[in-house]
Amino acid sequence: MWLLVAFVLAAAWGIAQGRASMRARLPYALEGRDISVVGQVKGLPRHRSDMESFRFHIQSASFHGKALPLRGMVHLAWYRASQAVTACSHWQFRVRLKRPRGLSDPGVFDSERYALQHREVAVGYVRPQGPHRLLANPLCMDGLRSRIAAALHRSVSQAVPASLLAALAVGDKRGLHTPQRQRAQATGVSHLLAISGFHIGIAALAGALAMRALWWLWPRLALRWPRRNAEGLAGLFCAVLYAALAGWGLPTQRALIMITVAVLATTARRRISAPQALSLALLSVLAFDPLSVLSAGFWLSFAGVAFLLWCLAGTERGWKAWLLSLGRAQWVMTLALLPLSIIFFGQASLVGPVANVIAVPWVSLAVVPLTLLGVLALPFSPTLAALAWKAAATLMGILWQWLGLLAAQPLAQVYLPSPPWWALPLALIGAAWLLMPRGAPVRWLGLCLFAPLLFPHVARPAAGGFQVVVLDVGQGLSVLVRTRHHALVYDTGARFPSGYSLGERVVVPALHAMGVQRLDRIIISHGDNDHAGGAPAVHRAYPHAPIVAGEPGRLPLPAKSCHAGQRWQWDKVQFTVLWPLAHAHPRHDNDRSCVLRVLGASGQAWLTGDISRHSEAQLLGAIDPTRPGLLVVPHHGSKTSSSALFLRALSPQLSVASAGWENPYGHPAAVVVQRYAELGLPLINTARHGAVAWRAPAKGMPFVDWRWRDGHRAYWREPSPNK
Repeated sequence: MWLLVAFVLAAAWGIAQGRASMRARLPYALEGRDISVVGQVKGLPRHRSDMESFRFHIQSASFHGKALPLRGMVHLAWYRASQAVTACSHWQFRVRLKRPRGLSDPGVFDSERYALQHREVAVGYVRPQGPHRLLANPLCMDGLRSRIAAALHRSVSQAVPASLLAALAVGDKRGLHTPQRQRAQATGVSHLLAISGFHIGIAALAGALAMRALWWLWPRLALRWPRRNAEGLAGLFCAVLYAALAGWGLPTQRALIMITVAVLATTARRRISAPQALSLALLSVLAFDPLSVLSAGFWLSFAGVAFLLWCLAGTERGWKAWLLSLGRAQWVMTLALLPLSIIFFGQASLVGPVANVIAVPWVSLAVVPLTLLGVLALPFSPTLAALAWKAAATLMGILWQWLGLLAAQPLAQVYLPSPPWWALPLALIGAAWLLMPRGAPVRWLGLCLFAPLLFPHVARPAAGGFQVVVLDVGQGLSVLVRTRHHALVYDTGARFPSGYSLGERVVVPALHAMGVQRLDRIIISHGDNDHAGGAPAVHRAYPHAPIVAGEPGRLPLPAKSCHAGQRWQWDKVQFTVLWPLAHAHPRHDNDRSCVLRVLGASGQAWLTGDISRHSEAQLLGAIDPTRPGLLVVPHHGSKTSSSALFLRALSPQLSVASAGWENPYGHPAAVVVQRYAELGLPLINTARHGAVAWRAPAKGMPFVDWRWRDGHRAYWREPSPNK
């Protein structure tokens, strides 16, 4: 009974924290308004030539001189900043904010959940007009982390090893770019790019050994203080210091609490088992921050340690047993965390066990100690610190090259479609069954419980039918068209000056989540960034897909020209390019958009890019109004498109506008929305409903498969307000 009461109280505490965090968010009425805020920079700011990006804790806010009850963390960007933003500095800014709202697609990172977990009440940018004032620049731990990272980069000339060492020394991941992250993911060593619980344990062990050496040099100290107590406190001190340098991540919190429990038990002369310490750590983390359950790191950290304690308890001592345990630990971690990795990241590394057998001791027993030695030596001898860091960088460079060879192997990284929710508990039961002690009956049957996770059902259209998925890529366009055995992508979203590519962050993960293993064609309607910017990332993921474009000369990739008259058939579905004409010279780039019609047994779909009314009038002769159809709204619903003549002739069953939430262009325009309503044409906006899937089956009437935001409700993913 008491377990049920404890569970109810814990759930109530978590719900209360979640509701409080949601209520603290920016009121809708203040979105898009200029607000004056005073607060402090938190964490490590990111510096670029054209922008400063940082987290900012608002301590007071006002609007037109009137105080606002707005407090909490926001994420700000300051374009063309007048001066650099440093860690811990206090500022007064004039900002423009909006509530956290992310893109909503299958398999894509949930930024709204992340905002709730980190209690971010808004996101926004610093206005070009002031006043912007630096109020104070005090010393703090984040400032120390920033200075250590800067010293490390000055000492190590190679950019990649320096960035990796900065991540291990002070948790500074600002220098880790896409290639480094992709190599770590492909080899299953992403956990080594963060300060893990194991690294905290190494720091604690170093402190304990240092105290043991001191007691060995001066044995009389034992008369005043028991050696074991001194070792425990020294180890705890080193662990706390390293956790502070790490930025207090979840794995470091878990390890630190376990070490604290062990030290207190030793001091009190009480025995405590590792499972008890892990349980106390779990309860402490949940009591302090119940929203940590929204983090993948929470589940991976506690589940991984729990499986290790269960499977490796009672192992023999000695170096042979240690080597055997190391190999067994990689097998346990790979098998036990595979279900969680697939659920959270949609991928698995087949070379991960091999990579980790070498990388874990290499990094934890050689690279991390040398890196920390450099940190400790920096205040006293920068020369010694530089020598330690250069040695660590050499070792890290050797390991990184070897990991590159592993990552280049075929099938090093496998992407899997999103499984049903019940596949996770089944797979975890299967992992526990496989890892049962010797003598347990038919342990191999545990593999059968992995089947729904590893081989989920992917619904494919029958011959003659097709599916269209309009992805939510903000103010841009990307569409997947899938037949029985083929798939194409029409447009790929934008790529921003910061390097953030919607092709890489949205289109490719969504394709993987939907089980698209091969693309047969990539069509880029025209060269505008919001349609073509993500093309390089999509092509890297699917390098064998040919590219066809309305403006091939504007693309950074080789592409063939798209022009009217091109046609092909896949699985009894006809694909026809209707525009532009081969020798036409449109007045505007938008009217060079490649217009594609998909015609199946029961319906048709029109993909129109950014064409204007002029081009729409030229397409009237190709319209077959007898087939119910889907229209991807031209030019995101701009006033220059969606003419009444075109809409009446096509009379689509459903129209989907791909637009960004609160985009500065006002797409889809109010007059265009009204036009669709007056003609009785249903209109869906991806900004409001997320990705939209529409299916034209081989038999029967076309229908909407799903609207992602509507079908995947969560209290942190708010319904769209009617403003």
